[in-house]
Amino acid sequence: MTSQTMTMTTPTAKTHSKVIGYLLWIFGFTGSHRFYYGRPVTGTIWFFTLGLLGIGWLIDLFLIPGMDRDADQRFAPGRINYSLAWVLLTYLGLLGIHRMYLGKWGTGLLYLLTGGLLGLGWLYDYWTLNQQISDLNRGG
Repeated sequence: MTSQTMTMTTPTAKTHSKVIGYLLWIFGFTGSHRFYYGRPVTGTIWFFTLGLLGIGWLIDLFLIPGMDRDADQRFAPGRINYSLAWVLLTYLGLLGIHRMYLGKWGTGLLYLLTGGLLGLGWLYDYWTLNQQISDLNRGG
């Protein structure tokens, strides 16, 4: 009798949503779906080039499932919901509501009083929100 080595893979917990990714893709020429999936450099490029003049935006229609899988593997699941935080950032970010949701009440109130520190803090959060949530979900 021979012994076979079985490789077991543990399922990755879902941190991001394909539905949210595709909804953001509709406005993908702004790079929003790329920021959501933790790709701030290409998100910024998409923002300034209108999705690489629409070509990159169209190609992303087929890349979203892979970006979703990568995000699920890169970021820690936990009590803070990535999709809800991103919706709050996108629509209420200048008011700091997403920061209050993260439990960062001080900076949330500061954003509320200063328009997201005149928009600069809001942009900073587009670059770093996934990592902020991941750190909090890991207990950091």
